[in-house]
Amino acid sequence: CIQRPRKSYKNMNDKELKVQVLRPFGPPIIKVKIPNELIIKINDYSELVFNDKKKLKTLDHGDQLAGNVTQEFLLEENFARDSGWLKFLSIVSNHVIKSFLNKDIKSFNVTSTWIVRQFQNEYNPVHNHTAHLSGVGYLKVPTNFGDTVQKKNENRNKNGKIMFVHGSQQFLSRAILGITPAVGDFYLFPSYLLHLVNPYYDTLEERRSISFNATIDESLIDG
Repeated sequence: CIQRPRKSYKNMNDKELKVQVLRPFGPPIIKVKIPNELIIKINDYSELVFNDKKKLKTLDHGDQLAGNVTQEFLLEENFARDSGWLKFLSIVSNHVIKSFLNKDIKSFNVTSTWIVRQFQNEYNPVHNHTAHLSGVGYLKVPTNFGDTVQKKNENRNKNGKIMFVHGSQQFLSRAILGITPAVGDFYLFPSYLLHLVNPYYDTLEERRSISFNATIDESLIDG
């Protein structure tokens, strides 16, 4: 026999409706905050590198990356370690893997970490990264990314946003996610996830970000 519901759905209200979100498919994007003291350390270090032409030339990484931007340079390993940046990445990455797989990372190796300096009219075309895990955080952001032609519809304004792309548009599943950068926001994602950064206009202010790639236990990737 069919069991009758205790209450008619017609009399049900929102508070009685229990919803559980299942997300077994598609790549996750995790958002955390970079500690303010770490942001200050990395920005101070960046300024020193900018003003040291010899060091900047040595650390220049622009020809290895996809971006059409002013500067992209690697962090020195000793700074990345001593500043606490590598520790931050390790803690965040392990927490994410633990949350999703209920397993700890036993092998965490940052293969590269770098700063991106972007100014008006510059952009980063669609691309993915190497290794297993990647991430991007924001150190400086313009107060205004400029208007679009359709000024009355701000929802169309994608200036300066990072855009993540995966799969194709489906019911209840979009293929493109646009995120407006804010200082201190850090996003962790699988390295294969396609993404791009749109240009922005009408300002001389800098959009400064920090990224990384890392490998973890192969068993966690395969399993």
